[in-house]
Amino acid sequence: METLEAVAKRASVRDYMNQPVPRDILEKLVDAGRRAPSARAVEPWEFVVITERGTLDTLAGIISTGVFLKQATACIVVFCQDTKYYLEDGSAATENILIAAADLGLGACWIAGDKKPYAAQVCELLGGTPDLKLVSLISVGWPAEDIRQNKHRPIHQVLHWGKYSPK
Repeated sequence: METLEAVAKRASVRDYMNQPVPRDILEKLVDAGRRAPSARAVEPWEFVVITERGTLDTLAGIISTGVFLKQATACIVVFCQDTKYYLEDGSAATENILIAAADLGLGACWIAGDKKPYAAQVCELLGGTPDLKLVSLISVGWPAEDIRQNKHRPIHQVLHWGKYSPK
């Protein structure tokens, strides 16, 4: 798949088949995440891959917006060391993982982590140290149905040349 095609096919998927994602594919997703741009080349990220059903169910219970983790067969948790640009770096890593998932035919969904009330509880559950910031959790699995593309505003509504001008 071409890069722009993978970007266009990326969608938030919350409904998964009960079919595990092989370990080598999960490693490819993390590999895509670790190749993200990083301010000052700090690369503050740490990735925790969860495939154990009990832990996925526990996360679904902790995270009110992530109940669909009960259906996912994997979750990639993106932590970052508390550096100046941890949120930007971790978000870039998260997006790389989402695009790679689309490229591989997987469904995935970004679940917010930073500044959420459950962040400390997730960090503790997964053995994180106090210097780690929870940037995101990404549910991963084989989509239960055809992926419906997210509706996006047309380019003519969002593109401005030279300076911002309200339409």
